[in-house]
Amino acid sequence: MMSLNLSRVVLFASFLLLGACAGAPAAVLDGPLVVSTWPFGRHANDKAMEALTAGKSLLDAVELGIRETERRSSDGSVGLGGRPNAAGYPQLDACIMDGPSRDAGAVGGVEGIVHPISAARHVMEKSQHVFLVGEGARWFALEHGVESIPIEDLKAKKDAWVDGHRPKDVDRNGHDTIALLIRDKDGHIAGGCSTSGAGGKLPGRVGDSPILGSGLYVDEEVGAAGATGIGENVMRYCGSFLVVEFMRQGMHPQKACEETVHRIASLDPRGYKLDICFIALDKMGRYGAAASNQRFPFAVASNGRSVVVNVAQVVPR
Repeated sequence: MMSLNLSRVVLFASFLLLGACAGAPAAVLDGPLVVSTWPFGRHANDKAMEALTAGKSLLDAVELGIRETERRSSDGSVGLGGRPNAAGYPQLDACIMDGPSRDAGAVGGVEGIVHPISAARHVMEKSQHVFLVGEGARWFALEHGVESIPIEDLKAKKDAWVDGHRPKDVDRNGHDTIALLIRDKDGHIAGGCSTSGAGGKLPGRVGDSPILGSGLYVDEEVGAAGATGIGENVMRYCGSFLVVEFMRQGMHPQKACEETVHRIASLDPRGYKLDICFIALDKMGRYGAAASNQRFPFAVASNGRSVVVNVAQVVPR
């Protein structure tokens, strides 16, 4: 009879092989699990795992993991180094959600805040609200000591925009996000999301990332899901909430992500040309991901290992 230790080795080897191929990922046997969007999520996962190993809380791990991506301004789509809006300056969005307490916090369209995920956590823990935007979000973040940079130089760009002087060389190519989901060793779940939004967006545009049920949703009884891609195509359908509800019906996270893409594609005039992706994990430690019309690499960390897993786009029905 195969020993328990050998069984774990065999199953974990199967987990590692997923880094090179698509398909439904295997269950995690024990210990914490971190799943995040895109290859740059691997750095966030590693920071989150370090935090959990050091005995920090579940929310600390979420925040510290996402702060790493914000610090790096990964892929030009997260943090102050992300692509600016159409007026030439960055406006950032973020949210955080805690499964055990059912608490959440978010900020949208915030300027000059180095770590919007930290601002979102302060909203959750130090206010009576869930979502703050714009100047109010910045004021609140500064009041609670969140790292910032001066924004006085933005006035000229804002005035020029109001006067109708619109830049013609705006970079509109980026719309990625860091969505990060964690299941700790005790099975508790939390998640966070942060982005600089779509490149060249109109000033004041807020996408799906800070909106609970769209860019992120966490349900302690079921699991969690996050989204990335074109936010408008996620938020019209409450995409991450839908993934969690499919898991509530008993679907594996992989299947739940795929079914969500199919559902949205069946309703949206664009069909599968949506440029949206989902990640998910459940209470059992299973995880999955799906993409509407592209190969989607996402990051997974567990049992001391961190890998990037690829899933092919869903097969249209």
